[in-house]
Amino acid sequence: MYVSALDEAGAPVAALSPSDLVVREDNVPREVLRVEPADDPMQIAVLVDNSQAARNYIRDIRAGLEGFVTDMTNGTKHALSIVSLAERPTILSETSSDRAVIMKGVYRIFEQRGSGNYLLDGIIEVSKGFSKREVSRPVIVALTTEGPEFSSRRWEDVLKPMREVGAALHVLVLGPPSNGIDEDSRNRAAVLDEGPRVSGGRREMLLATSALPTSLKKLAAELTHQYRVTYARPPTLIPPEKVTVSAARPGLTARGTLIPEKKDKGRP
Repeated sequence: MYVSALDEAGAPVAALSPSDLVVREDNVPREVLRVEPADDPMQIAVLVDNSQAARNYIRDIRAGLEGFVTDMTNGTKHALSIVSLAERPTILSETSSDRAVIMKGVYRIFEQRGSGNYLLDGIIEVSKGFSKREVSRPVIVALTTEGPEFSSRRWEDVLKPMREVGAALHVLVLGPPSNGIDEDSRNRAAVLDEGPRVSGGRREMLLATSALPTSLKKLAAELTHQYRVTYARPPTLIPPEKVTVSAARPGLTARGTLIPEKKDKGRP
């Protein structure tokens, strides 16, 4: 698993040992064998709501992403892409570890008037793209409003490809909560709730979007200070339905993203 370990202030902890964590498969504890810094390069798809509902947030989104891109590419091999969500998911900058290339996509973020948000379609498409490219450490960062969702997707169908590829979903929701009660709104709400929880990501509500740069800086710190956790399991042909990680140390919060076994071949 890739694990984020945060202290009470929400900052990454500098040292972590096997005794600090509890890993369970279907509620059965497993022995934690190794905890080491995660140095595998990430491929991060940044999904940006640029629909009409995001009209007042575009400037803060660009400012926040400028710092996030800088933090994620400073002396690392991580690669990012920028994908807008108005009308349909659209690639603004292809996956790259070059800050200048990524920022060209950030500077192309503009409100598309009269458009709706296609967040759920975006999550499905980037998850399938990760799978096609056999990405070893995929991450999805979604900057979205609670504005109307037009994808018409069932929430289970959104989470399935994300789970199969082993992507962590981090969601920052901008602006006031929605009162939508239609089917699309319910599916969207389920994805925003379940997606981060089951994938080891975070969900944050930002009523004041001026806080977005700070929130993205914290997210960058979390992502660049994760751990790779190896645990023991008995030989079995039936994989567990649920794998969780929690903290054994007081004052510590742990979130984990399971690495699909097919991606872990060849590792000791």
